[in-house]
Amino acid sequence: MVEISYLCIVAFLAGFTQGLSGFGSVLVSLPLLAVIYDIRTVVPLVSLFALCITTTLVIQLHEHMSLKRISPLLVAAVPGMAFGAYLLKHARSGYLEFLIGVLLVSFSIYSLSARPRERELSHIWKWVAGFLSGILGGSIGANGPPVIIYTSLQPWGKNPIKSTLVGYFMVAGIGISSIHAAYRLITLEVLRMFAIGLAPVMAGVLTGSYLFGRIDTTTYRKVVTFLLFALGVYMLMKVGKGIVT
Repeated sequence: MVEISYLCIVAFLAGFTQGLSGFGSVLVSLPLLAVIYDIRTVVPLVSLFALCITTTLVIQLHEHMSLKRISPLLVAAVPGMAFGAYLLKHARSGYLEFLIGVLLVSFSIYSLSARPRERELSHIWKWVAGFLSGILGGSIGANGPPVIIYTSLQPWGKNPIKSTLVGYFMVAGIGISSIHAAYRLITLEVLRMFAIGLAPVMAGVLTGSYLFGRIDTTTYRKVVTFLLFALGVYMLMKVGKGIVT
């Protein structure tokens, strides 16, 4: 009973985080669930949660969706994934995690003091962000940071930023969960836990989405910056833990 309660609490927090910001459900749920559950169960579970969350948010934000913003990120991510898989085989993932952690922490500190851009970034950067996200997804399983940084640097309002993020993550999530299913990682135990956590996840998404609707773009950007900082610190701590052990 205690484990079920813990699962529901974590599921709610994951849904709330991504419902508010457009990303972060895996950042919240993966380390917390891995404390008491086997990682081979946790990874496909949080991926299913994330897919449900992003699908719900895509439906909510469909009026703000733009294939022009999302498709280059997805197309560029494909060759990046191939290169990332090569790095996974030939390089230590800890180096990449350390570099990304330093980048996220540095970018977050910079964002707190910098003025928002008045003009959009050059079109080349959407392709760069997509390619880099593919590299990270193929190598360390964290494809979000380049896309999140890219959208954060654009002079967009909160709805275009969030809709671009959730649209990208939904398509990526379909691919991830499909791979898990192909490798038979989505077991009956994963489905049982998913069924238990689905209602809390959806409650969290709706609560986070409600709060998202109540805040302005400036506050939303601060929320994104805080979560980027937390993601960077998490990566650095993960690398540090690996060095110690």
